Amino acid sequence: MKSGTVTDVAQREEATAVASENLIGKRRAGDSFFLGLSTTAAASIMVILAGVAIFLILKGLPAITANWETNGDLAGYQNKHWGTFWNYVAPMLWGSIWSGLIALILGAPVAIGIALFISHYAPRRLASALAYVVDLLAAVPSIVFGLWGVIVMRPFLLPLAEFLNQYFGWIPLFQGPVSSTGSTMLAGGVVLAVMILPIITALTREIFLQTPRLNEEAALALGATRWEMIRLAVFPYARSGMVSAILLGLGRALGETMAIALIISPSLLFSVALLTDGYNSQTIAGNIALNFPIATDIQRSALIGTGLMLFVVSLAVNMIARGILGRSERKARTSPKIGKRV
Repeated sequence: MKSGTVTDVAQREEATAVASENLIGKRRAGDSFFLGLSTTAAASIMVILAGVAIFLILKGLPAITANWETNGDLAGYQNKHWGTFWNYVAPMLWGSIWSGLIALILGAPVAIGIALFISHYAPRRLASALAYVVDLLAAVPSIVFGLWGVIVMRPFLLPLAEFLNQYFGWIPLFQGPVSSTGSTMLAGGVVLAVMILPIITALTREIFLQTPRLNEEAALALGATRWEMIRLAVFPYARSGMVSAILLGLGRALGETMAIALIISPSLLFSVALLTDGYNSQTIAGNIALNFPIATDIQRSALIGTGLMLFVVSLAVNMIARGILGRSERKARTSPKIGKRV
């Protein structure tokens, strides 16, 4: 009996060991499969990014290297003798950056104020509701913002444009003649400012919430008011994250197409005028949207080349922003925390 019992126990142990090995093998196979799947997904991002860059370079290179003075389709393209591709793209690159800067100047302070209210002033239920509304605003299509700008903001801003021109017309930004239709860079900048509110607000809100409680409580313990605590503890800690959020907002503004194309009456020129009609700098995205369907092959190459310039600028802005945000997150992980803000 004892011999049989020992044999049975040994067989059970052997069967258990075999089952364990099979289970471990299945787990390892599953781990390997999902590791390969996740690695492939991560690598596909780089492949797609490289593919887009290669496509833009190959398709835009013929126009970039062409002689615009002798090429029949390029010599008088869009009623202007540009001479070179760089002379053609420069005004639009300026227009894209200029419209983005206007949006940042108007939208960034409002977005930071909203984030600060949600994170440090609003009651919990109100903060949750406001955060939901801000996130919902990010889902609104750009064409809807463009129509809102045309129907509502253009006539709404006309009295302001006339006031600015009348009393501050000596400043180049507010020189006339004032547009009678409201098709101004000011209206486009206001709409872009609303469009970049969600991304700046969401990022700065999260950065504000990461501020170590120890810093805040130390400031309050020294007799600081709520605003003094924010100014002395929150803003210094969140400075790099705020800059990153603003740069990401700029990246969003640079690529907007339909809103600007619908609202302003652009021209291919360098301009800082905010109130005029027909003297607004064109943006790269808007120019591509308006002219690509009717362009010839070499003209499409020129438009793709301008897209390459926008791709490079947007990529650089976003890389800088992500780098700054990563540094802010590393600082958050290494900072001492007491408690957790909710």
